[in-house]
Amino acid sequence: MFVWSKSLVAGLLLAFLLFLGVFLIHGSPDSASGIKIHTTRWMALNYAGLVIWIFVWMIDQARVRAKNVGPWLLPFIFAPLPTLMLFILFLQRRLS
Repeated sequence: MFVWSKSLVAGLLLAFLLFLGVFLIHGSPDSASGIKIHTTRWMALNYAGLVIWIFVWMIDQARVRAKNVGPWLLPFIFAPLPTLMLFILFLQRRLS
């Protein structure tokens, strides 16, 4: 892959661990809904990481196929999964 570098992956993993630490420190397990808050934060953190990972993959695939990924950014922000599916179909269409 062209886009991934060791420094980018290390930075993303460090940010993940930092946010996880913040969530664990600020979570209040004393309350009845403490587990819900922690679970929600954990899911949000994983979702954000997955969205970043997928968009970097989209950049890499567009670069390999000499396409522009710029027009896909705004739809990807609002609806990541449908945009990803359309992007993959766009990249797999036959060239005339």
